[in-house]
Formats: sequence, C-alpha cells, structure tokens
Amino acid sequence: MSTPHNKVVIITGGSSGIGRAAALGFAAQGANVLVTGRRAAILDEIVAMHLNIRGLVADAAEPLDAARTIATAIDTWGRLDVLVNNAGAGALLPLRDATAEQITKIFAVNVVGPSLLATAALPHLVATKGAIINISSTFGHKPGAGLSHYAASKAALEHLTRCWALELAPLGVRVNAVAAGPTESGALTGMMGLSPEHAAVIEEAERKQIPLKRRGIPDDVARWIVHLADPTSNWVTGQVIGVDGGLGVT
Repeated sequence: MSTPHNKVVIITGGSSGIGRAAALGFAAQGANVLVTGRRAAILDEIVAMHLNIRGLVADAAEPLDAARTIATAIDTWGRLDVLVNNAGAGALLPLRDATAEQITKIFAVNVVGPSLLATAALPHLVATKGAIINISSTFGHKPGAGLSHYAASKAALEHLTRCWALELAPLGVRVNAVAAGPTESGALTGMMGLSPEHAAVIEEAERKQIPLKRRGIPDDVARWIVHLADPTSNWVTGQVIGVDGGLGVT
C-alpha cells in the first residue's frame, strides 16, 4: 500500500487512540494530515511526532467548525483527498437515565458532525476522486445493554455510509466505514466517563467475550483506515469493515 506524497487527509478526533494511529500511518506514507481535537496541548503532542501532521482545535459537534476544518486543509495544501470521521461521543446510558441533552450530545458528534464535514468536504473530494471513511463500532450493528443511544448513533453512521456510497459513486467518491471493537484507546475512561476501576471490570469482560481473547490496539484499526483510503481499494465502497476480534459475530 502507498499513499502518494501530495495527498491530504483530515482526521477528526485524531489526537489520541485510533485517530492518532491513523494519522501517523498516513503521515508515514507521505500524506499531509490535518488532525482535529478539542485540546490544544494533546494536539501539540501528535504534531511533534511527525513533520507531515498539523493540528487544529475544532469540535466535531460544533456546526461552524465543519467548514472551518475543511477550509484549513484547503488553505494549507490546496486539496483534500480523504476525510476520516473519527471523532466520537458516547456514554453508558440506561434508558431510565436518558435525557434530551445526553442524547443530543451523542448524535451531534456521531451523526450531525460527520454529515456536515462530509458536506463541506464534498466539492474537494469530487475534484480529487477522494474517499470518506467513517469510524463506527461493533455496537453499530450488535446490541448492547446500556449502550442504546451510542449504538443507535453508530447504526445511523453505518447507514449514512451506505447511502452516501450510492449517492457519491457517480461522482467518483468512495465511502466506507470501519467498525472498531473494544480497543485500548482510553475510551472507557475518556469518552464513556467511567472510573478506572469500572473500566477495568468491563475490559476484562470484553476480553472474555471476544473470540480472539484480546482487546484491540489502535494500530489494529488504523491499518484498515489507511488501507481503505489507498488506491488499491478503489473498487471498495459502501462497506462496513468489522475490526473487532470477532466480537461482532458472537
């Protein structure tokens, strides 16, 4: 696999975990990568890791940041080849505890944000015959108690992937998704807001349930993100690739 040196990639929520691993993977192949995140200090860390990576403080849930993110890439490099919608929000949220504010926050990041970014990116992706890669979850197609609204938002993202693939195929733009299983990315204590003790209990339960008997590492998922953007995947569109150690078939 090889990404030509003049290609430009945007990765939302790319300052840690899977997003960071993907940014480093693209940069190592010579692509210019714009990574977005909400915390400047963490963005500075990944920017320092490779000369081809730049950071932008932006919030995937903020509609005005979508156009600003795309404009930053275009103003910096003059083109856009790949949009990776990686930023995510979620919570362990039993139905009895659900509030409008919590549900709206999850969908703002996982559904509205990717949609607005894709809309703003589209003219530039058409020009380069580029690709959109959405980052979903095993729970976008596998039920999980206490995960209903997170899972529903990822199910929506997966179906957006298939619909956009049909709509954009005549324009030469491919759209795929990677559905990541439980990964050692800090999501349980970060995005899900669990205590380290609670997270450790869930992690152990996940290891036992996953057929390959381990949680993923960011590179397990990032490799597929980079691969789906590669010209060798130019006959692949509308697919949701499960990278989850077999959890999705349990």
